Amino acid sequence: MSETSPAIPRKPRVFSGVQPSGNLHIGNYVGALTQWKDILDTHDCIFCVVDLHALTVPENVEPKQLRAKSRELAAAYMACGIDPDRSTIFVQSEVPAHAELAWVLTCTTPLSWLHKMTQFKSKSTTNEAVGSGLLCYPVLQAADILLYDTDVVPVGDDQVQHIELARNIAARFNHMFGDTFVLPKHKVRAAGARIMGLDDPEAKMSKSATGAGHAIYLLDPPKKIKKAIMRAKTDLGCEFRFDRASPGIKNLITIYEVMSGESKQTIADRYEGRGYGYLKKDLVDVVESQLGPIRAEFARYTDDPAELDRVLDAGAARARSIATPVLRRAMANAGLGRASRD
Repeated sequence: MSETSPAIPRKPRVFSGVQPSGNLHIGNYVGALTQWKDILDTHDCIFCVVDLHALTVPENVEPKQLRAKSRELAAAYMACGIDPDRSTIFVQSEVPAHAELAWVLTCTTPLSWLHKMTQFKSKSTTNEAVGSGLLCYPVLQAADILLYDTDVVPVGDDQVQHIELARNIAARFNHMFGDTFVLPKHKVRAAGARIMGLDDPEAKMSKSATGAGHAIYLLDPPKKIKKAIMRAKTDLGCEFRFDRASPGIKNLITIYEVMSGESKQTIADRYEGRGYGYLKKDLVDVVESQLGPIRAEFARYTDDPAELDRVLDAGAARARSIATPVLRRAMANAGLGRASRD
């Protein structure tokens, strides 16, 4: 009589996504994509192109461009080393459960929680006509995460508040309707969790910024990368010790650290007593050594649209197979639908 093999424990599940607006820059690469790549073999990884979130400011959406940007972002994921054979990559709107669960959770989320969100406060002051989507999109983000029984969400430090909100929404729903959702935890990089703008090192690098020299984008050619780094704002001194350095030098050292793997101390020791130009010149080479292969891989994926469609179709199918039972569980616990249905 053969013994029954013990069940293989499920790997911790990771969910994360990026909105297909603007262009990915090195802050996105360092803060998100390198984290994703590092955990492909230790976690069950689900990575989404969150196109529904792009509608939070509908005035900025051109439908044809949004579809194209969604495909480009998926190709960028893979170009950065997110292997579709070791992860699930899909476009959010192709899994209707995201929008369905978002409505259920919106109905159980106190309005006061949403008014406290930092990003809503900042963005609503710069938009004359603020849509309800801008207020409620953190609930959609919570639905994105909770649909997959997510254990860990790798984020930049500016997104920690959103993961805490998702935990609170899940805990409230569990309290109201019984055990339904896994409570996710955030994971932030020890170094490089927030890369700042090269033109303003006290403001986070942004995908939507339009100023020249603000960001280094993943598909920038070498000459543009060099120009942005060499013009990066520093100061009139020559201080490389991280705890005493100006914001601009701290930002350049952080980029150097996360892209080279060297420590801040090693970098500071190398350039101590030398001008900032030496740091910038070497940083150009460090950044290009990372982005050159990414540009080549991106071209390979975008030159084969059939393969890109195959990856996204397979990813959406797997995502639906995981999300649908969780949605049904949530709806059944809340008294929605007919309990006798499969």
